[in-house]
Amino acid sequence: MEEWNYPPRYDNGYLPDRSSRYWFRERETMEPEKRDELIVARLREVMRYAYDRSPFYQRKWDGAGIKPEDIRSLEDFEHVPVVTKQELRDSQAAHPPFGDYLCCPESEIYHIHGTSGTTGRPTAFGISKSDWETIANNHARIMWGMGLRPGDTVMIAAILSLYMGSWGALMGAERLGCKAFPFGAGAPGMTARAVSWLQMMKPAGIYATPSYALRLAEVARAEGVDPRAFGLKVMFFSGEPGGSIPAIRDKIQDIFGAKVVDCGTMAELTPWMHASGSASTEGMLLWQDIVYTEVADPETHRRVPYGEQGTPIYTHLERTSQPMIRMVSGDLTHWVMEENPCGRTYPRLPKGIYGRIDDMFQIRGENVYPSAISEVLEGLQGYGGEHRIIISRSGSMDELAVQVEYDQAVAQSGADAAEALGKKASAELSRVLGVRAKVDMVGPSTFPRTDFKAQRVVDDRKLYDSLHDKNGG
Repeated sequence: MEEWNYPPRYDNGYLPDRSSRYWFRERETMEPEKRDELIVARLREVMRYAYDRSPFYQRKWDGAGIKPEDIRSLEDFEHVPVVTKQELRDSQAAHPPFGDYLCCPESEIYHIHGTSGTTGRPTAFGISKSDWETIANNHARIMWGMGLRPGDTVMIAAILSLYMGSWGALMGAERLGCKAFPFGAGAPGMTARAVSWLQMMKPAGIYATPSYALRLAEVARAEGVDPRAFGLKVMFFSGEPGGSIPAIRDKIQDIFGAKVVDCGTMAELTPWMHASGSASTEGMLLWQDIVYTEVADPETHRRVPYGEQGTPIYTHLERTSQPMIRMVSGDLTHWVMEENPCGRTYPRLPKGIYGRIDDMFQIRGENVYPSAISEVLEGLQGYGGEHRIIISRSGSMDELAVQVEYDQAVAQSGADAAEALGKKASAELSRVLGVRAKVDMVGPSTFPRTDFKAQRVVDDRKLYDSLHDKNGG
């Protein structure tokens, strides 16, 4: 199999024939059973590497009575205890700054990135130079699969800070031989400037979040610019659901006239593009020879059959500085194994990653994901592009209310048009979610826009009560 070494040794000058659909044909199209055999052998190598260098993994596996050589099948591997984010934080608190799961000398750290720390102690990512190059090779290969080619200009419209998303896109573009355009995001007035730069540079590809793409279109139109005039070919997104949600994906594709590709898992699992669609396959392919992904029962952490829902558990097969071995994501998805239009023989997440299990809420016994509400609203003509989800958990009955913006066309048509759209939104939400949803229509641009990930859920009983009274109880 092409360049299948551990630790990895990539030829940084390699490029496939420009007309090839694949970067590594054999790795991407081999029989899944054969790939699984190779993955089992690689898992033993990765575990032995980590066991010999990391007290963290020694403690975990000794406690479970598991040695790397015990792994003879993927079923055996399911008995390896999972790693949680909290364990990583605890390890770094006890062994600062990189934790005792660091498997290379600290002197070899080449880049430091990390989490924001908004939900607790931030986690530091210490990435060696060899890992940095491996990630670049992995991402270039996947971006090739999206349809990007050497010489294309790729704009990174995301914050260039600790956030691994933007850096991962940048290093992939550079390794691919593209003209990398690290524009960034987040500063006041930057979206309007992005419109100008897009007109000047006309990049073939752009990396952002789906929310930012919709915001970009809104600003472009306000500036009198048709987003199709940018001439984009590929728009690849991570950071939030949307790229695999048909209503959102199709809307963005229609607005920009570009192919939308959904990708991305967790920063800890960089190369985070290891779950990514391709130029002709929707959803996310699981590039199993880069990061081995199991979709597992959230309680038992054993794999669920194809076709069923579970939480992804990830294992690096090519990282050496801070390898994650059975890291549980806490997200929810479902996977399938079927013929893919692009010919790659990987399992696939047809609807991408729904979101975090923690983001799910229950209304009258029904599980509801914010992404499902977004999908319904994005499919409605007259939707203004933003909404807020208000959850009431008072008393014995949960209630759901949604504040929905209508667009300028509805505003110009008057109150009756807004009311009709509200009734339609309420009916459609109730049909899809299986629970009653009270809808309150609000005018265009009521809610602030985001340059990054949208935060739309508000758990506020008082606000719900006011809406309840406003709408007649």
